[in-house]
Amino acid sequence: MSVTKIEAGKTRVGWIGTGVMGSSMVGHLMKAGFASTVYNRSKSKAEALLAAGAKWGETPKAVAENSDVVFAIVGFPNDVREVFLGEQGALAGAKAGTIFVDMTTSDPSLAVEIAEAAKAKGCHSVDAPVSGGDVGAKNAALSIMVGGDKSVVEALDPCFKAMGKTIIHQGGPGAGQHTKMVNQILIASNMVGVCEALLYGYKAGLDLPTVLQSVGSGAAGSWSLNNLGPRIMNNNFDPGFFVEHFIKDMGIALAEARRMNLALPGLALANQLYVSLQAQGHGRDGTHALELVLARMAGIDWKSRK
Repeated sequence: MSVTKIEAGKTRVGWIGTGVMGSSMVGHLMKAGFASTVYNRSKSKAEALLAAGAKWGETPKAVAENSDVVFAIVGFPNDVREVFLGEQGALAGAKAGTIFVDMTTSDPSLAVEIAEAAKAKGCHSVDAPVSGGDVGAKNAALSIMVGGDKSVVEALDPCFKAMGKTIIHQGGPGAGQHTKMVNQILIASNMVGVCEALLYGYKAGLDLPTVLQSVGSGAAGSWSLNNLGPRIMNNNFDPGFFVEHFIKDMGIALAEARRMNLALPGLALANQLYVSLQAQGHGRDGTHALELVLARMAGIDWKSRK
């Protein structure tokens, strides 16, 4: 199937999911000149975009009826299935040639299913999960991992470049999601290390900001340490990425690992720690709130440092 050229000022964009990251991402597309129709379960979360000139779609189907390219970034695989394949989903409102782009972190097998359903209707679909959190979304600096037909991925380049800095085609349908699992496995164990290290530094009586100056630019430095470490020190556990969504991601990775007969004990440990954090009421906090449960295990109230 041929792919229509995507151009700002001509191509109509649809966007499903205007939460912590989605609102910034579609905002960049609008600033780049793409007329946009948006949908979110809570319309209030789209008000700023509507005020900036976006149109409102009452359902994902309605969004697709008024779009040439439909993006989505929602919460869980069930949400992805509903907004793309449901009775009022985007595929139901699409015309031949429509391109679907799922930027949610979701099941690789679901990405393949959506791609097959889109192909059967004469449409295109790619999976393009992202990394970079709320900071990357706000700064248009996301890493975008893309699975799908190469010609479709190349056509989407003007859109991807409006949202991210690192855009890499990983392979066919589902390859983007598999790559995101690699990303999440790396983050999971790294976050345990970041939180344990800061806890150790506190218990040793060190000045944590000074410690971060020493270790953040060396071999131990990481995005999580340098971006989320200061938030941990300041007791700012607002979400760049929700704990409950991270648990979902780790669950997908563990399930895929089981399917491949692969043991990932570090990921399994991180998953259990995060499940404990969620059980203590922090499911809607940011992933760096892991510090709270590790501190509690040491008999420390992190927020009061007692």
